[in-house]
This record gives sequence, structure tokens and C-alpha cells, in this order.
Amino acid sequence: MGMWRIDTDTLAGSRFVVSPLADTVAALNALERDRAEHPGERAWLDAHLPAYRARQAADPVAARLVPAMFGGSWNADFITPTPAGDGAPGFEAELAPVRATTPERARADLAVSLGGGPLPPLLDRDDLAQRAADVLEWVWHRAVLPDWPRRRRIIEADIVARTGELSQGGWAAALSGLCPGMRWLGDGRLRINAHDYPSKQLSGVRLLFVPVTSRCGWVSWDDDAERYAVVYPCSGALAEADRSRVPDSLARLLGPARATVLVLLATPKSTTQLVALTGQGLGSVGRHLKVLLDSGLTARRRVGRSVLYFRTETGDALASAQRTA
Repeated sequence: MGMWRIDTDTLAGSRFVVSPLADTVAALNALERDRAEHPGERAWLDAHLPAYRARQAADPVAARLVPAMFGGSWNADFITPTPAGDGAPGFEAELAPVRATTPERARADLAVSLGGGPLPPLLDRDDLAQRAADVLEWVWHRAVLPDWPRRRRIIEADIVARTGELSQGGWAAALSGLCPGMRWLGDGRLRINAHDYPSKQLSGVRLLFVPVTSRCGWVSWDDDAERYAVVYPCSGALAEADRSRVPDSLARLLGPARATVLVLLATPKSTTQLVALTGQGLGSVGRHLKVLLDSGLTARRRVGRSVLYFRTETGDALASAQRTA
């Protein structure tokens, strides 16, 4: 199985980061496979698939290149550069290494993703990296960027939840189940997946965890083996936003902002998570929570260092009644 052995210093310095490029690669994968994991993603795919298919039909090279990039159990490495993890780089800055990939590297990575052997004649060319970057740029501007504020809130809410698990249950709680097959085994051992890959020793490197809003994931490392990344699907992802749609009648009763908070509390959440998911300020969320608490629609409990808010039976009844009204 794929195993990473991680020393204490590397684990202590690891962090969660936001990557627009990683979310765009995941979105391209979803478009290419046309596979929705929940109604929210189905609606997004239905909105963008016609334009994506038209684009690919007009570019036979790209139409063959994209499925090759996501070939089998391994993506073509050049389309998934490891994030820098410094601040919040823009999409174009993250895309630059993809564009700068040499023709030899792009062909070699594609051969690996396709399982070895010679490339199809249509892909035996020198502009593969440029064409891959062009497709990713198209997906970013047409299908991801218009929805990026919401996607970013979902990503940030997931990071809040994961760091909360880390503070309460340690790395075993935060990392087990991050991706299918991933598990923290203790003693510095992280099982990445069930594939029979050679183990890697991570000592004195940067380890990054990168959530994306589509249901896929991968691992990557830079050429100098100084930065490693685990890309994983957000818990809830776009389904979270789908479930949190506020009925008009409830919005008229409580006000749109307060009703949104009540709907999101179908599952327990911290104030920080609510801020990330709603885009409202901390003060506004706090005021809404106080009104909901005073009215008996929500309750709270402390879990470790966090205070989680959740709907009471009365809150559930009100939210459910408004959905069926």
C-alpha cells in the first residue's frame, strides 16, 4: 500500500491551504467524467457540460488529452503541481508551472497516467502542456470563478472542521478518512491509499492538505521533494450549499440572513464555520445565534475547545414546516 512515514517536525509544520488550481483540476475531472455525487453537483454539471462538450468537440487534441491526463489510478503529474503554501496565490500564478512544463516531461507524465507504452499519435506533440493549461484556464473562468466565493467558503469551513478535529482527537481523527483508503496508523505512518506504491520518508519537508469541492483527490510532491500535498474532497462540498437553500417563507419570517444560519444548523457547527459558509461577518452571525438561542430554536454545547450550535426540536420543526409550506 502507499505509505508515507512522517517525522515529528514535518507533522508539526503541516497546514491546510486553499488552491484555486486544485479546485479547477477537480472540476475538470468532474466535467470530463460527468459523474455527480449529489444534487448540487448535478445542477452545476448540467449548467456547464454543454459548453464544455462544445469546446472539446471543437478541439480534437484537447478532447483526447483530458481523458489521458486523468487516465487510470494516477493523474498526469504536470497538471497537479504542489501548491506553494505561501499566502493565497492567484489562479494564474498556480497555473504557470503547468504552462512551463517541457514537452518531454508532459509526454512522460501522460505515458504514466495511461499505464505505460507509447502515446497515441494525436498526443505525440510538443504543445501538450500549453493545451492542458488552456483547458484549465477555460474551466476556471467559465465554470469555477463565477462560483468561487461560495466554493471558497465551503473549503474554508471544511478547514475549520478539520482543524477542530485535530485539536480534539489529534492527527488520527483529522486524517483518517480524509481520502478513500487514507488512514493514520500511528508511529508517524500515514497510509495514503491501498495501491502497492513504494513508501516515502517525509523528513524536514512541507506537508500540505488541500480541500477541493468535487469528490476526488490525489497526492503530489515537487521535483525537489521538499513539498508534499494531499488533495482531498471537502466534507459536504457542493451538497452543503444545496441543502442550505432557505425557503422563501422562512426567510420572510426570520429574515434571509438569520434563516440561513438556522438552516445550516441542521448539523452542529461552530461560529467560525457559520461565518465561512454564509459569508456574513462574525458580529452578524453572533447576533443571529443569540436571537435563535433566546427563542429556543437552537442550542449549544462545548466540544473540546469549540462551542457547537445546533437546532432544537422546535428549530427542526420550524425549518421542516417551512420547507413543506
